[in-house]
Amino acid sequence: MDFTFSPEQEEMRASVRSLLAKFAADGRVRAMIDDPRGFTDGWWDEITGLGWPGLLVPEQLGGSGLGIVDLVVVQEECGRLPLPGPFFSSAVCATLAVLRLGEDDLARRLATGEVRATLALEEGGAGDPLASVQVTAAPDGSAGWRLDGVKPFVLDGHTADLAVVAARDGDGLAAFLVEAPEGQAVPALDVTRKLARLELDGRPARRLGPAGDQSGQLGRVRDDIDVALCAETVGAAERALELAIEYSKSRVQFDRPIATFQAIKHKIVDMLHQLELGRVGTHWAAWASDVDDALREESAAMCKAFVAEAANMVTAESIQVHGGVGFTWDIDCHLLFRRAKQNDVLFGGQSWQRQRLADLVLDGGRG
Repeated sequence: MDFTFSPEQEEMRASVRSLLAKFAADGRVRAMIDDPRGFTDGWWDEITGLGWPGLLVPEQLGGSGLGIVDLVVVQEECGRLPLPGPFFSSAVCATLAVLRLGEDDLARRLATGEVRATLALEEGGAGDPLASVQVTAAPDGSAGWRLDGVKPFVLDGHTADLAVVAARDGDGLAAFLVEAPEGQAVPALDVTRKLARLELDGRPARRLGPAGDQSGQLGRVRDDIDVALCAETVGAAERALELAIEYSKSRVQFDRPIATFQAIKHKIVDMLHQLELGRVGTHWAAWASDVDDALREESAAMCKAFVAEAANMVTAESIQVHGGVGFTWDIDCHLLFRRAKQNDVLFGGQSWQRQRLADLVLDGGRG
């Protein structure tokens, strides 16, 4: 299979990388670490003007009509920074959810950037994020619902205008829309990506999507988010490898660059090997999602399991190549490591993904 991107996709990559390079040069990434919101209105207006919030939204709904493969191009560049702000939570997570649920009007609003949304799915644990959902929904009046429970970590839940909340009603799992969630910001390992705790004590909500159990739709959303997360993680690992190579060429020890040492050469080669395997797996999973391949679910599980492990290794080894300075705030090694580690546990950690993959293969009769 040919995983080469089209000229249009490479042109989009160059455009995204150019813009994000400006963000990095302006010091916006470091500035947003201590910013309570994690982004500025000017930054959001800038990417909205470029159409980023509507990348996945069909053209008839006001978006660009791109697919998961195209999103991978953008996400890889975002991971290299790593990008702060609500692009991932709103333009990827929430948008994938409302599109899969058939909420066209909401998708239109997200595509314009006039509102920002997030997806409140997980509630903790090391297994399937869908199985962890304990928030309940009960009817309240003729058309409304009330939600009860806690979502302990919601991406950008303290700044989002809307939250798509997964909860259990009488039919199983379903999605509900909460206006002005106003979650409480909580500390996160990844200091460039904000998390919030959303307490839903009788919070009014509107049910989204079709009637009945929505586990199938939400499971597909989870898988596509995982592929997007993997692309971002690949980008972080790629940048970590570049930093390690650059430093090894300039750092002199015993009168020669450490890049000439056999131990460093072996380390760099092992990092490259893991990165390229993760990249190919991510591209395959993205393609499988776009064409709805029979192995789509297996590819998503395999991708999330392998990329998480590979990126943890690459970003950690980048710190080791840098030595003592790798643990300081002077360089970005630790920011990339934090992004990779947190992405590992979001929307289904690697241990569960491996178990899930084994079940899918064995249940499908493939040995």
